Amino acid sequence: MLFVYGAAVLFVLFTATWLLQLKTGNAAIVDTIWSASFPVLAILYFALTDGHNLRKIIMTVMVIAWGLRLALYLFIRTIGHPEDARYTALRAKWGVHHNAYMLRFFYFQAILALVLSLPFALVMSNPDPVLKVVEWMGVAVWTVAVVGESLSDYQLKKFKADPSNKGKICDVGLWYYSRHPNYFFEWLIWVSYFIFATGSPMGFLSILCPAAILYFLLKVTGIPYTEEQTLKSKGDAYRKYQASTSAFVPWPKKRIHS
Repeated sequence: MLFVYGAAVLFVLFTATWLLQLKTGNAAIVDTIWSASFPVLAILYFALTDGHNLRKIIMTVMVIAWGLRLALYLFIRTIGHPEDARYTALRAKWGVHHNAYMLRFFYFQAILALVLSLPFALVMSNPDPVLKVVEWMGVAVWTVAVVGESLSDYQLKKFKADPSNKGKICDVGLWYYSRHPNYFFEWLIWVSYFIFATGSPMGFLSILCPAAILYFLLKVTGIPYTEEQTLKSKGDAYRKYQASTSAFVPWPKKRIHS
């Protein structure tokens, strides 16, 4: 029943988001809502489960702190700006049926959010009053991941805000060691939820979540699309950056032999 309630809430939330994009013409708002949907689900599960309160509180705080920070960052990046090229391209591809297909796309986002909420449900249903070492390990990994993602977003925003960097590749801070540190730490957040969930019955099932996020980041909408667009705008400068810098995991640069 927990996921039935979750599905109902997400249906309303994403339908309303689709109606909003009809009015504004900016479908990128779904990225903000997708991030915010996890705190919504966490609060719902908190209210509907009978697990140990401290464990429930820790998981809920983790999800709210991460989800709202990311949602706010995406909201600021979306509102007042042209629609993200991803969605403009989808509209062009779908032609006259783009609104109907966009609704289907939004509902897919809702289904994905529901599936990814599995560790929250498992953790909050656990009545064990003793938190295990592995659960505290999950909290520690989550802390590193949230700090890393926040820092990488801040460094990129600061770099882009400097007019002298217009047209340049951001290779400062964490971006010196990874072409996509924000994606890496986003994935690490889901790893932390999985680690935390292994302290609960059936928690191992939540391995699905970091695995799915990794697949989407590496093969679908994350790195492939971002790099394709950056190569179009930055050309050889970005190819040089690709040759020397890790795509995902922050790592020392490779030496380029001329």
